[in-house]
Amino acid sequence: MKINKLLLLLLPGLLMLSCGKPTNPESIQPEDLSGGYKIVKVFPTFGYAQDVVKKDSLLYIAQGQGGLMIVSVADPVNPKTISPATDDARGYSTKVAVKDSVAYLAAGTFGITVIDAADPYLPVVTVSNLNMKPAREMHIMGNYMFTAISEQGIKIADISYPSEPDVRGGISTTGYAFGLTTTADSNYLIAACGEMGLSVYDISDFQEGFGVYHRIGWCDTPGSAEAIALSETNSLAFLACGTAGLQIIDYSDTTNIHIVGSFDNGGYAKDLIYRNNRIYMTNELSGLQIIDVSDVTNPTLAGVLDSEYALGLDMDDNYIYMTDEVEGLIVIKIPEH
Repeated sequence: MKINKLLLLLLPGLLMLSCGKPTNPESIQPEDLSGGYKIVKVFPTFGYAQDVVKKDSLLYIAQGQGGLMIVSVADPVNPKTISPATDDARGYSTKVAVKDSVAYLAAGTFGITVIDAADPYLPVVTVSNLNMKPAREMHIMGNYMFTAISEQGIKIADISYPSEPDVRGGISTTGYAFGLTTTADSNYLIAACGEMGLSVYDISDFQEGFGVYHRIGWCDTPGSAEAIALSETNSLAFLACGTAGLQIIDYSDTTNIHIVGSFDNGGYAKDLIYRNNRIYMTNELSGLQIIDVSDVTNPTLAGVLDSEYALGLDMDDNYIYMTDEVEGLIVIKIPEH
């Protein structure tokens, strides 16, 4: 009887000891997945930032109905607005390409807008609603611009005289053309064609844009191929494939183009850059992913940075410049390795 009473007296203390010290939720630190990459500036844009190109110390930003915004990143941590918007740009600008002091905006059903930015403080629209539509993406090769125009394939324009682009031939693609690039030797045009994956076209006999360009290779991919980057040293194409993430494709043998690796960490893969065995890829609601592709058969996550709605990006040796439709321009410091 006495033993039972003693146990009753000791039981509350024993229970407290067994429970231990309660955990303070504020003391729990989230795991750092940044890989050393650090956001150093979030810079609001006047419109909905869609895409960005860096040239010298200037950023050219496609910002939806706001057309083109020009920002100085002479000091990347403290960007300065040079020109907030271009009122005469029609449509909703989603992509930008730059050659010399001229910017080209893709505006869907409003085609291509050409902007003379020789004076970056006062850019002037010189061509509006150029008949390359619905314009999704542009790629410039010398004095020629290739434009992905969705179900209409690809069109080619001579831009030797930027104020008078000369629309020439075209390529009929299987699937919707979204992203495109050319190889350094100008022999191949490689296109990301939505649900139809990747297509390779022979443009070696270019004929100033009037030639006939045959598809010489194709590879189906999961998801929807939106954008493309190349590693030409080993004939690899990296595709941002929407819900299927990153797909890595070997095109060294155009008769046997095939997937050699993939990586999907969530989100909707939208745009990407390849540099020094790493892929930098925007993923809309899942922000920016940095993927190590040293072993293309086994890509690994090297870093991730959250943002509201990551879309476009460009980079230099020290910084990544990313457009976010909600947050604007995000400047990211690259770690020293």
